Amino acid sequence: MVNKIKQIILCVDDEKVVLNSLRQQLQSCFGNQYDYEIAENAEEAWEIIGELQREGTEMVLIISDWLMPGKKGDEFLIELHKKYPKVITMMLTGHADESAVENVKKNANLFACIRKPWSKEELIENIEKAFKELHQ
Repeated sequence: MVNKIKQIILCVDDEKVVLNSLRQQLQSCFGNQYDYEIAENAEEAWEIIGELQREGTEMVLIISDWLMPGKKGDEFLIELHKKYPKVITMMLTGHADESAVENVKKNANLFACIRKPWSKEELIENIEKAFKELHQ
């Protein structure tokens, strides 16, 4: 039997209620197909990413808020893309200005920017579309 590398979806947002809601929606749709990690800011996300790398897991998607304490989501996703260009990036935000969104599209290959409050259907549709394009 071949051990399949576990694939990770990481959600980054400074609001626990958003993180819990995201994880619940992702689990209800994708089940145990992926592991789901959450971080409350970019610094915590980098710690988790480091742990995942040491464990040999594969990050496939990061969904990040824009307005967070410390580093904003656009800066985080651009840094992430430079280090891990194959990871799909999405922003989930209620506050990002258009210049920040354009900056991430240009410098982090942003797949989608979803506005809060989001619909589960829009979130899942964008993720499925991203995974389909990834595997083409």
